[in-house]
Formats: sequence, C-alpha cells, structure tokens
Amino acid sequence: MGKTTTILAAATALTVFSAAPVFADVVKIGVLAPLTGPTASDGEEFVRGVQWAVKEANARGGVAGQTFEVVTADVKDHSAANVSSAVERLLSTDGIEVILTGYASLSMFEVDLMAEANMPYMAAGPSPSFAAIVSKDPDGYNCCWSFTADFKGYEADVTPTIEALSAAGIFDLKDKTVAIISSDNPYSKTISEGMKVAFKDAGWTITVDELVPFGPVSDWRSMLAKVRENPPEVVINTDYIPANAALFMNQFRENPTNSVVFLQYAPLVPEFVKLTGENSNGVLYNAIGATLNVDSWPRGKEVSEGYKKEYGVDSGPYGVGLYEMATVYFDALEKVGDATDHDAIGKAIGETSRAVSSGFLEFDPETHVARQSNDHIPVTFFQLQNGAPAMIAPEKFKSGDFQKPSWMTK
Repeated sequence: MGKTTTILAAATALTVFSAAPVFADVVKIGVLAPLTGPTASDGEEFVRGVQWAVKEANARGGVAGQTFEVVTADVKDHSAANVSSAVERLLSTDGIEVILTGYASLSMFEVDLMAEANMPYMAAGPSPSFAAIVSKDPDGYNCCWSFTADFKGYEADVTPTIEALSAAGIFDLKDKTVAIISSDNPYSKTISEGMKVAFKDAGWTITVDELVPFGPVSDWRSMLAKVRENPPEVVINTDYIPANAALFMNQFRENPTNSVVFLQYAPLVPEFVKLTGENSNGVLYNAIGATLNVDSWPRGKEVSEGYKKEYGVDSGPYGVGLYEMATVYFDALEKVGDATDHDAIGKAIGETSRAVSSGFLEFDPETHVARQSNDHIPVTFFQLQNGAPAMIAPEKFKSGDFQKPSWMTK
C-alpha cells in the first residue's frame, strides 16, 4: 500500500483497490462498509460486489469513456462517530463521484451529509429511516436513493404467512401465541414494533416482549427461560447480527419449545449457517431485496452464479446487491456522460426502471425508496433446509415448500 508509517496507518481506515490498470479518466467509487466489527462479513460482501462490477466495466473499456477504482472507508460498528468519520474521508477524497453502501448508519443520518455535498449516494439500509428523511423535501435529496424497498412487508407479512402455513396443515395454531425479542437499534426495533401491531390486530397474544441492548450478546439463556415459562407457538428474534442470532438458535435448540422460529435477516448471511450447522435447519426468515436465484427470474440466477464464479462462495444479499447498485450507477453515467454532473446522475438513478437480482427496480419519487410489491421488489420468505435456503414464498418465485422443523412435535 505504501512505504511510510503514515500511509500504513491511514490504510486501516481508507483503502484503495484498483480493479484494472489506471487509464486517463478514472472515476473513484466510494464504498462505506463495516470492514471491522460484528458485521464485517457483510462489509466484505459490500466491497466484493462493487469490485466485481468495476472489474467487468473496466474490462469492457469503461463507461462513457471513464474507468473506475474502488475506495473504501470503514464504518466499524455503525456508530454516528465512525460513520461520520468514514463519510468525511470519502467526501474529501479527490475523484470520488458516487458513494455506495449496504448500510452505514442504521438511522441513515448520513443521507443529509450526502445531500449537503451533492454526492450521488445509494444505500441498502433501513428504508423507513431513509424515507423519513427524504420525504420532507424529495427535490432536495436528488442525490440519494434507497436500493432497499419499503419495509411494510417486514412488519405485516409474517403473521399471514405463518397463519397460511398452519391452514395448510403443516402445524397447529391453537392459542395464537408469540414471543417477540428485539435489539435496540432502528432496524430491528422498527420491524419488531410493526410485527407486534400486526400480530395483535390478528388476535394473537404476545407472551414475551423483550428488547436487548444493541451489540454483541454473550448469552440468551435467561431470555429463553422466559420464553419457556409459557411456551408460545411462534418465537421471533429480530436481532440482525449473525453471531447473535446464531447463538440464540444454538441455545434455543438446547431445550426447544414446540414453536415455529422466525429470525430477522441473519440467516441470509453465510456466516450464520456456519455458526449453527444443523441447529438452524427449519428456521423461517424473510427478506426484502434478497436475490431471486430461481429459474423464473433469470437476472437473479445470472448474478448469483456470476458472484460464485468470481469469488468461489455464495453471496449473501449484499454481494450481489452492491454489484447491482454499481451497475445502476453505470447505467446513469452512460445516460449522462459526465460523472461530475452530480445533479444529472442523481436524476438518472431515480429514473431507473429495470430488472435487478432482487426484482424489478423502480423508485418512489416521494421517498426515493425502491418500490415493494410482487411486481417490483418482493418480500421473500425462506426456510433453511439441509443448510441451504429454500424460498417458500411468494408463489411466483418459490423453490420449495415449508417443512415442519424437527424440534416441533405437533
């Protein structure tokens, strides 16, 4: 990276990757990513996805006469201080014309920093926070767009999905009881609060309603003891950190209740399956923006297989997601022709209307959030079966059927 101590020290926070020989007109793509900390496995995917897209674009001779480099900045634990520092580093780096991320902060406050700098920005973090910021003045946030679709499906779709599985005779629902555990962060808490409303409206009883501090969890046994006091028919944990969710599942399996287990997001990450092994077979989870790696959606299959060919491993949601975000930027640049015309680039991103790996991408002009529906970006439900995901809904994309988990007796 360099020969001096100063350069080596700086490299821990700001790293430049060259995906091809440098040409005359080089555009730098900034990537905010947790390169260290509890979600570093996601951050690795952020970077890989953009690097792969850049490698392909440069191999074709670039876009609009310009080639690309990737510059990363570490958001570490997603705290406001670390995200602000990483954003400042990227914004002050010469040649950066766009910034991409899976998620930087969970409150999305950095959207305001990007708007102040008029920096094109695409994120795949919590869309409710993104929409709350942008909807106050959509024209004032022409720079910024959420690749993640509206979260309403996360909050409302779990209840009817579980009820439909019961109606199909896979398991019994007699008391309609649910235990809901969440982590105190904007992503997990927003989803769990919405779920509570949906379950109550459907006549369910919430037997456990617990919120744990955000960050690494060392032991879930006391929480699981509360769950077992009055065994519910469904157990939900919305803590998205893979290591936390894996520990929860491993300790649940020590003395399981006769319950459907739903976990939010974490089972999408390959690290979760590695940490749980056979213990997670049977877990139910969903995603807004997961890769549609099925024959009925060729784009998803193509990108998913391409990522595995490039890196030798399957992608979670963010490897292929960041690849697609980079290609959306390339489309905008091709249309505009000038990477420094940030107003035009932002407008062109907002006009996107095309298939991506997670569905058909179009943005809501009032919130700048990707549209969510079965005809746009669907809510997809999965079950882990033999260590691999089976997509069980929606019908048009399903690759398998839900199987009653081995720990359930009836």
